[in-house]
Amino acid sequence: MTPNILFICTDQQRFDAVRAYGNDEIETPHLDRLAEQGVLFENCYVQNPVCGPSRASLMTGRYVANHGLWANGVGLPDHERLFTRDLADAGYDCGLVGKLHLSACFAGRTERRLDDGFRVFRWAHDPYPGSSENAYHRWLRAAHPELHAAALDPASPVTFDTMPTQAHYSRWIGLETQQFLRTGRERDKPFCFVANFFDPHHGFGAPPEYVDRYDPQALSRPVTTPDELATKPAVYTEASKESYAGHAKGFVEYTEAELQQVKAAYYAMVTLVDDEVGRILATLDEEGLTDNTVVVFTSDHGEMLGDHQLMLKGPMMYDCSVRVPLLIRWPGVLPAGERRTELVQWIDLAPTLLEVAGLPPLARGQGASLLPLARGDSGAWTRDWALSQYRNSGHPYDPPVHTTMLRHDRWKLVVHHGEPAGSRGRTGELYDLAADPHEVTNLWDDPAHATDRLVLQEKLMDVLVATEDRTQPRDAFW
Repeated sequence: MTPNILFICTDQQRFDAVRAYGNDEIETPHLDRLAEQGVLFENCYVQNPVCGPSRASLMTGRYVANHGLWANGVGLPDHERLFTRDLADAGYDCGLVGKLHLSACFAGRTERRLDDGFRVFRWAHDPYPGSSENAYHRWLRAAHPELHAAALDPASPVTFDTMPTQAHYSRWIGLETQQFLRTGRERDKPFCFVANFFDPHHGFGAPPEYVDRYDPQALSRPVTTPDELATKPAVYTEASKESYAGHAKGFVEYTEAELQQVKAAYYAMVTLVDDEVGRILATLDEEGLTDNTVVVFTSDHGEMLGDHQLMLKGPMMYDCSVRVPLLIRWPGVLPAGERRTELVQWIDLAPTLLEVAGLPPLARGQGASLLPLARGDSGAWTRDWALSQYRNSGHPYDPPVHTTMLRHDRWKLVVHHGEPAGSRGRTGELYDLAADPHEVTNLWDDPAHATDRLVLQEKLMDVLVATEDRTQPRDAFW
């Protein structure tokens, strides 16, 4: 029997915002159960630390430098092929609810659709007022008109971030997913359904009953040292004063108590999503779909959350920004309760799901299926690096900022490009993650690690050559 696919994705969830990843401060029982029943990937890296470019890499299986969506607000070119199109062409009933973000959505724009293969398309970029095509707002007006009106009233205490649970965007994602599983799918076909939550993206708010589950003062403090920014590229000092695109205060404007409240709200958002995941998994059970459905849970990038004296996201390549949770459950096929430490990437998800469906990888895709690694096949994995590329997205920096990260072995190298790319003068970061897992000590200018830096820079050059798009066929010798 052809397996179904349920792809659950959050927005801006750090890898460690799941208890199964070792964080005993956060409550995620349903995600933890998913990890216990499937495979947890400890080192999954996204291809960009902001939404649009990262999501384009997911859907195309291609690196940012090749698919063309290089920054938020840039549209994915029409000629790029999405893995859901291949699934639909092979007979899958494909659907989506929530965010997609493969083209500009700013200031009330309706996202331009590509040939995506989705029969069901319940698009809502975010929970805030905007496009008339926002399906969440249409539902909210019909199901909870009084709450919709209150949230639009500046004098009302009701906001879209703190909306009561029964009317919250995350609850809506859960309800739409459950409805598809129960009555919305074409029962004579396998399905691929993509449930894209907006939480735990900023703004930092959640229903009161979820926020009340966390004591801000009992939570850990941001990871940093008083003089950390003095050893880091100067752009981080700028970013500590103004967060991504001005969406929130800069780190320096927060009091210690406010930072703790932000963390509590962030954890609350994750727990709200976790409860919806539990409801979705229960629906799979009720519909008799569990044993023949591959469930994937992941996120498009992370959140600084005050670590390194930074908030939100941007050109930062810290693990809390570019390393994300990845859980895959396939009963009877993948082992239960196992972990994989190998370096994997978001571009590997498209070929993984196509292999689940018995299909070849995308013709221009650059990832590799994770199924052999997930199964534990001997010699299943050979790539020993991960690549992430940020190109002038979001921050109003002048001159622009361009950064490239290479993760290899125990090391992380981050190049901040100078002329002619970034016009700031080349600088960078080098971390020994075995000795410094929180990436506090920058070894870039340390003479004792000059050879390590040189070797990694040469490795990065080889990786950039290896990831060029050479899929255009060569017809002859000349």
